[in-house]
Amino acid sequence: MPILREGELDIISYNAEQTTRLGYRLGTLLQAGDVICLSGDMGAGKTVFSSGLGKGWGTLDPVTSPTFGLVHQHHREQDKILLYHMDCYRLQGMVDVDSIGFDDMVETKGVLVVEWAEIILEALPAERLWIHLRVMDNNRRNFILEAFGTRYQTLIDEFRTLTFGV
Repeated sequence: MPILREGELDIISYNAEQTTRLGYRLGTLLQAGDVICLSGDMGAGKTVFSSGLGKGWGTLDPVTSPTFGLVHQHHREQDKILLYHMDCYRLQGMVDVDSIGFDDMVETKGVLVVEWAEIILEALPAERLWIHLRVMDNNRRNFILEAFGTRYQTLIDEFRTLTFGV
């Protein structure tokens, strides 16, 4: 009996550099309208992963934690697509979603990366890629990628091939 459900991919990262590289590889595959949800304990690697994801997507700006600003916008040279990096840690749930312009971010068809996504679960599109991050020890992190929708199953399949060659 398989441990994972259909549409999931389980990865272990052995250090922050590998976490960044995994994010980078996923970032190269992102398209306008993609929604990437990150959840996990404090220190699980959400922002490290997001940093790599932004580099792979093509932003020239460093992707840092938007905890206090809530949302950072990133541009890339080749097109007008924006990457929105959102941190929901300080939000009080759905009550704060409207005040940060969440619907506008989704409607612009940029790439949306949401840390602490479980806080605004009700506002998220039904189709999305959910990445659960877990601290295993001081260096190792466990990532479980879960697809919600055919676009995200395709994204996981492409990521698996790019990362592992299978």
